[in-house]
Amino acid sequence: MVMNEPVGKRAVVIGGSVAGTLAARVLSEFYREVVVVDRDKVLGVDKPRRGTPHTWHAHGLHARGYFILEELFPNLLEELRDSGVPVGDLARMKWYFNGKQVEPADSGLPSITALRPVLEHHLRQRTAAIPNVTYRERTDVHGLLATREGKRIIGVRVQARDGSSEEERLGADLVVDASGRGSRTPVWLEELGFERPAEERVKIGLAYTTRMFRKRPEMFDGWQSINPVASPAHPRGAFFGQVNEDECILSLTGILGDHPPTDPRGYLEYVKSLPVPEIYEAVKDAQPLIEPVTFKFPASSRRRYERLKRFPERLFVLGDAFCSFNPVYGQGMTVASMEAIALREHLTRRSEPDSRRFLREIGKVVNDPWEISTSGDLDFPGAEGKRTLKVKMGNAYMAKLQYAATLDPDITAAFMRVAGLIDPPTALMKPGLMLKVLRANRRRPVPGATVTELPRPGRESRAA
Repeated sequence: MVMNEPVGKRAVVIGGSVAGTLAARVLSEFYREVVVVDRDKVLGVDKPRRGTPHTWHAHGLHARGYFILEELFPNLLEELRDSGVPVGDLARMKWYFNGKQVEPADSGLPSITALRPVLEHHLRQRTAAIPNVTYRERTDVHGLLATREGKRIIGVRVQARDGSSEEERLGADLVVDASGRGSRTPVWLEELGFERPAEERVKIGLAYTTRMFRKRPEMFDGWQSINPVASPAHPRGAFFGQVNEDECILSLTGILGDHPPTDPRGYLEYVKSLPVPEIYEAVKDAQPLIEPVTFKFPASSRRRYERLKRFPERLFVLGDAFCSFNPVYGQGMTVASMEAIALREHLTRRSEPDSRRFLREIGKVVNDPWEISTSGDLDFPGAEGKRTLKVKMGNAYMAKLQYAATLDPDITAAFMRVAGLIDPPTALMKPGLMLKVLRANRRRPVPGATVTELPRPGRESRAA
């Protein structure tokens, strides 16, 4: 890492998870000092923690994210492999769409199936080792410090969580909010006389329920993971993958109130209801390592900071604080890495940070991932959100493309390049690919009326 011409003396990052840690890694190139403030203990932690309950569940790092992390942290892949983390090809996982397996392909797109806290630990360890980066753990951020007229942020107010010290004014030349979905920035903006950003939401009523198991060789039959993806015809999904040499993870997904149970018997019955029997056969008599644990995700949420006409200088927002995606698409960590690169490019181009310009740049980063995930969610009849003609036509075409991928590995590879955020969604509309898709669908069976009935929105199933 080479220090660029310093942009300022100190940058403060609120939040020490993936987005905050990647932001700190980039800021270390431009500021003499970088301080990461987190309410939890984060250094040396490779297990789920109170502030991030979602990290119990299966996570994926898409190919685009992997390539960026390898740029920011050279030899990361070797480090992960040496620690026992499985690494493979995204398109050579066993994927099921609409209950049918797609043809595996050699895509050259890396897929890392580390447990989320383990990957975070590696990233934080590498970032904390940078001489000008400091983590302040178990510390709350109470608010922003601003100039008298409120137009420029000059720091944050912090205090140790245990109350062992008085509130402190921590000055900064730049403050980056990477505090996640619970970000207080909208409230702080109002306190300073600015508007809150408009918020877009797509309600999906998702719940994950996860259990870890002792791994046996025959469970995966050579596959890194087995993933029946939820669809309107088969709305119960799962991610069943190897996470290290001895353990595997099974995260069940359910939407619109049909949530996977947390009692062991109900959990196994839910596994048995999946459209592919092999996962149930693998775990029905496997040794569980934890009791089932659940996490609910009511809606994808995008705060439209990029549309605000007024915004204080020297305040940036990124990660889930800016846009929080339905986690079944596995986009969060990869988008955070893309935003970190956008941060680096912004600071490289400009003599000083420009808040409104940066927020517009982040808006462009999240556009494609937001379109991919929300369009997919709106394919489910009970999901709440605006279904434009573009969304309806896109989902109709995606159903055809996913069927064609069960016959042609080239279509699988093209699809995974978009899912892996390497190519934009428009790449799936290239004439040659569309022709292949349409030809394959001449043999497509007429869909049967076998859609699994879900509870009405607002009502919980008996298994929830």
